[in-house]
Amino acid sequence: MKKYIYISTIPILAFVIYIIMKLLWYTARKSYRYITPIGDQQHIVACWHSDLLMIPIYRYIRPDRAASAIISQHKDGEIVAKVLSYLSIRSIRGSTRRGARRALLEAFRAIRSGEEVQISPDGPKGPRYHIHDGIIALATKEHLPIMIIGYRADRYWQLNSWDRFVIPKPFAKIEFYIQSLSIDGLSHDEAKKILRAKMLEFALS
Repeated sequence: MKKYIYISTIPILAFVIYIIMKLLWYTARKSYRYITPIGDQQHIVACWHSDLLMIPIYRYIRPDRAASAIISQHKDGEIVAKVLSYLSIRSIRGSTRRGARRALLEAFRAIRSGEEVQISPDGPKGPRYHIHDGIIALATKEHLPIMIIGYRADRYWQLNSWDRFVIPKPFAKIEFYIQSLSIDGLSHDEAKKILRAKMLEFALS
């Protein structure tokens, strides 16, 4: 009974989160710093798990691009998947803990069909600011650069969760940082180290 009630409230919860997300987005004073050019080239998209509330930035960068995102199979992933559907981002269900192989195979298919696949390298359960192997495997195998998206807000709340999830306050000043990183020619460990360093450049401590 409790499971049924939870499932039946998913659309409501997702819509509320989406409305909050859009309100924060539209009330924020936003600026954009392109550390490197992005262009129209297909990318793998990376942002830390703590920054997911500002994922509408992707639709600012890519208003019409077909996109998907790897989302945990955990029940809370159902809510995330529904929120992303409002942004026309398709969900690929799986994570490092459950359904990893299936999610990677579907991600490869999505990339080869022209989609940009979005990944939180430290998701779904951390450790915080850790790079799991999936994003490196995708970028290396498909010879695609990684689009790194991060932001800093001058006023925000920070949850006491494993990822220290960030919620910008209404009317906050938010600066977005976007850069393209190629890891072609690097070893697996080198690629992980460099990607983490680049993503940490504009992350909250």
